[in-house]
Amino acid sequence: MTPMYRDDTPERRLTPPVYLGVPGPEPKPAPGCDICGALADQREEARKRGDMAKVSDCNVEMKRHPEHQEQ
Repeated sequence: MTPMYRDDTPERRLTPPVYLGVPGPEPKPAPGCDICGALADQREEARKRGDMAKVSDCNVEMKRHPEHQEQ
C-alpha cells in the first residue's frame, strides 16, 4: 500500500510531534464533599472494569470541582 502523501517526511509535516509527560498524581476527594466522594467511587469502579478513559474523566471532573479550588 502506498502512503497517502509521497513526501511524508519530518520536514514536510505541518506540526511537530507531541510528547506527553508522566501524568501527575490523582486528585483526592475534598473532605466532606459528596460530589467528590461520588466521583472517587465512580473512578474506582471504572478502574476495576479497566475503563481508564472513565478514570481519567473522573480525575478531570474532580480537579475542576469548586471544592478543590478552595484548597
